[in-house]
Amino acid sequence: MKTALQRWLPIIGWLPQIERRDVPADLIAGLTVAVMLVPQSMAYALLAGLPPVVGLYAALVPPALYALFGSSRQLAVGPVAMDSLLVATAVGAIATQGSADYLALATMLALMVGAIQLALGLVRAGFLVNFLSKPVVSGFTSAAALIIGFSQLKHLLGYDLPRDHRVHLVLYEAATQLAETHLPTLAMGAGALVVLFTLKRLAKATGWIIPGPLVVVVAGTLLIAFAGVDIKTVGEVPGGLPDLSVPLIDTDQMLTLLPAAFTIAFVAFMEAISVARYVAGKSGDTVDANQELVALGVSNLGTAFTGGYPVAGGFSRTAVNVQAGAKTPLASLVTAALIGATLLWLTPLFTHLPIAVLGAIIMMAVFGLIDLATARRLWTTSKSDFAVLVITFLATLQLGITPGIGVGVAVALAVFVIRSTRPHYAVLGRLPDTGIFRNVRHYPEAQTCEGVLILRFDAPFYYGNVSFLRDRLEDEEKARGPLTHVVLDATGVNALDASGADALLEVAADYASRGIDLRFSGVRGPVRQMMRRVGLVEQLGEDHFFFTVADAVADLDGGDAPGRACGRDPLAFAS
Repeated sequence: MKTALQRWLPIIGWLPQIERRDVPADLIAGLTVAVMLVPQSMAYALLAGLPPVVGLYAALVPPALYALFGSSRQLAVGPVAMDSLLVATAVGAIATQGSADYLALATMLALMVGAIQLALGLVRAGFLVNFLSKPVVSGFTSAAALIIGFSQLKHLLGYDLPRDHRVHLVLYEAATQLAETHLPTLAMGAGALVVLFTLKRLAKATGWIIPGPLVVVVAGTLLIAFAGVDIKTVGEVPGGLPDLSVPLIDTDQMLTLLPAAFTIAFVAFMEAISVARYVAGKSGDTVDANQELVALGVSNLGTAFTGGYPVAGGFSRTAVNVQAGAKTPLASLVTAALIGATLLWLTPLFTHLPIAVLGAIIMMAVFGLIDLATARRLWTTSKSDFAVLVITFLATLQLGITPGIGVGVAVALAVFVIRSTRPHYAVLGRLPDTGIFRNVRHYPEAQTCEGVLILRFDAPFYYGNVSFLRDRLEDEEKARGPLTHVVLDATGVNALDASGADALLEVAADYASRGIDLRFSGVRGPVRQMMRRVGLVEQLGEDHFFFTVADAVADLDGGDAPGRACGRDPLAFAS
């Protein structure tokens, strides 16, 4: 049983339990992730419109803070492609890339994201991630991957292109300027892509851990340094650890960036909790969604005070961490230490690093996020969810990252509301020679009885579907002729509001005026309490409420022998 302190500071729980045999695996995993994180973090900073060294700053403190506060043993935290694009989109709208204001606003955005995540974690609001449904996430991620990937075309072609979320316009601009392509840059970028793709396939086929980004970074840097090829490079990267500093606090700018901050906070949480739960499921561990919010919030606050920008849990780095054998968050502490060593002593090595190589690293990473599998599955299983995915995808491409995910969430909620106002219902019949009642659509052999309607609704009964219930009762009555008994199976009704209860009162009164006997079966406790409060139980009588449908029809009294036999004699049911 965890203490309150262990829940808020998980390191107190896992650190004393580290076994000596696990330490070498954590050291190797930490080294492996650091080797991958150095080029990736520089590439993602470039994507965010920031100097490459800012990516290293963002990779320094967050892994260490997450190791202290995170509930996942293997999640690797640092800069990610999605958040980097969101930063570029939000900050680029109010400041010029490369300016001091741009960097200050990116750092302030990290502060805002951290504060939002920490606050949500403290109030136990981890459930909010449920509003980002799988179709929304898939459509948004696939569109963002295309936007991110094609935003790197300028680095591979060697000439400027406008930053635009509308991919077709970027491709059009690129096509009109093909004559300006810088062939050495194109060769460097294309070559890096080929090497990355080949090494990825090789790693998948062999199970080896191959740090593809590091390979192309080293190869490209050596080629520029010794061959003297005229290609745009990163240039001088400042060395040394970042200074502790208070981020810019500007109320007007904060209000402008607030929608983006909430978007990044939710998207980063979604990324982290998804991959954390996935790897935890394989190892039998558990992940606390609320603690993950706290850990990510603290990590983003940490990067804000050390000159970084928003971070999240990375899919690919976490996979590498697991594959390299990480057993505990000690691996993340090792990664942070190695990033610190890189900043102290290795930054001069990046002077000749080609920007085209960083662009290729980003392209290779994000195109793997295009989720065709989910689209194919939803097309065959749920057309409405497929429509949500497509609308989110198109909205993101046409309107941009932040509006796109907003449209997706709104459409998903609208679909949910529509479904709840038109819930599933079933006419029930009895399986021959049994006391089991099933949906007559799915069980053609199920027998119904003349004058008796047994109906089951599988949804909460509330103001939004009151008309639907009444309409279905009327339709079934018209289809089956005069009724003597109606049994409503309420096993699927887990909630009843005042509007729904009033509607049931009116239905009961209408049936009573026409001599139709109304009964309920399987009414849950909270629903029955509401029925009792509005007087429905008193109006019908306690003897009209039963545990099962079989009980409700066992003593049907229609006033004649066939009516009474309806509940007892299977031969009285007509299929």
